[in-house]
Amino acid sequence: MNDPLAWAEVSATDEMASPAWEAETRTERVDETGHGERLDRWLGRLAGEFSRNHLQSLIRDGHVSVNGLAINTPSRKVQMGQNVSVTLMPTAQSQAFKPEPIALDVCFEDAHVVVVNKPAGMVVHPAAGNWSGTLLNGLLARYPASVQLARAGIVHRLDKDTSGLMVVARTLEAQTALTRMIADRVVRREYCALVHGRVAATLTTIDAPIGRDPISRVRMAVVAGGRPSRTDVRCVEAGAISAILCRLHTGRTHQIRVHMASRGHPLVADEVYGGRVALGLSRQALHALRLAFDHPIHGQPLAFESDPPDDLRAAWQGVTGQKSVIGYNRAA
Repeated sequence: MNDPLAWAEVSATDEMASPAWEAETRTERVDETGHGERLDRWLGRLAGEFSRNHLQSLIRDGHVSVNGLAINTPSRKVQMGQNVSVTLMPTAQSQAFKPEPIALDVCFEDAHVVVVNKPAGMVVHPAAGNWSGTLLNGLLARYPASVQLARAGIVHRLDKDTSGLMVVARTLEAQTALTRMIADRVVRREYCALVHGRVAATLTTIDAPIGRDPISRVRMAVVAGGRPSRTDVRCVEAGAISAILCRLHTGRTHQIRVHMASRGHPLVADEVYGGRVALGLSRQALHALRLAFDHPIHGQPLAFESDPPDDLRAAWQGVTGQKSVIGYNRAA
């Protein structure tokens, strides 16, 4: 769940699919200035448009040879007079923004917007470690024209292991309007979650700024000087593990996870924020349950609900005795 204004600042050209290109082979003789230099560092002169990490990976993968002999050690020293040849393969990043035929659970679509029900385990947008198989790749395959939009029309995100409803734009006009609507907090987003500990009935709103954790850069935290963040909370079943409904007023990264952990109630199986594995769950117990907004073009009110997938629904039933989450009244 990311700040919508941050998404709005990305230009469409930044996110258009990179053109496909074939591998290129370059060969050059080592001169006296390169004598004794590490192979990976020397390649930086020959192919300076690539990062050192990528050049190291090319060496390890057997794409570099010295005097015709494949070398897979980046620290190998080159000698004057040697002929070094490298086959420049495209980086994972350059191939990330491409269509992939991925099955999408589409709840609604028209010429301007699409609402999808994202499964747990699917990454929304390509990033380090997940350059393919993302929601964006699937959108590009289903809606080829979305290549012209920033992030293929994606205007907000869910964490990889969070399931549930998302709205995506199919036109620039709709994307611009949806981004502003999220920033203006008129898109209603509600979640269900299971958390450790007995949540008090008096815990109805968490209004605490969120920023990067000063100790661990992979985490967010409630920090002074963070960005304003508000989550409404309603406990529907309190116990050693409590069932809650949450409404987002802002959309900071990991917002519900951070806010609940900050109050001593980390999400079940959210090990990043201290949540222990329980109830058979192997991912954080969080699902985007409801999504409501006015159509960005013609203003028609739209509302969607989606029960959690089987793993979280079974865990929810174990805590509340109820098979469905949709039957509960809305969050505060």
